[in-house]
Amino acid sequence: MRALAATLAALAVFAVSCTSQVSGTAAPFGSADMTAIRDYFDQLNAAGKRGPQAQSAFLDRTQHPDYADRICNLAGLTLDAYPAMSTLRGDPKWAPEGGKPPRGTVYAIAVSLTIRKNGAGIGEQIGTNRVVLLDDEVYGFAPCQAN
Repeated sequence: MRALAATLAALAVFAVSCTSQVSGTAAPFGSADMTAIRDYFDQLNAAGKRGPQAQSAFLDRTQHPDYADRICNLAGLTLDAYPAMSTLRGDPKWAPEGGKPPRGTVYAIAVSLTIRKNGAGIGEQIGTNRVVLLDDEVYGFAPCQAN
């Protein structure tokens, strides 16, 4: 039970680290960027349907390389993330807590997040998430502290 509480707290940090106020100014972006970001969330959800290990592997693989030491153990939970693509905007001044701005083009996007255990929803959160387009790849940020 203690592990579940810790994991839920970490996932809440993920949603809260997805602040509801978006700093920065809108930056122009192309449909290719939007498509790549939509695909990132589609792949995240597809991995979650395959199970916690598959989704953890996806999150590890797509963790921004500047923050590769911040890997998250979902402790058997999965996430369903539904981005509101109409809210996508550039956020060039954003940096993860305690860090420097990541390389690449930073985007902020509103996301509805459902936390699942054994397929059953156990929590929901709506917040702003950050993703980065770097060298034609989309990267995210796991909700955990540095190892």
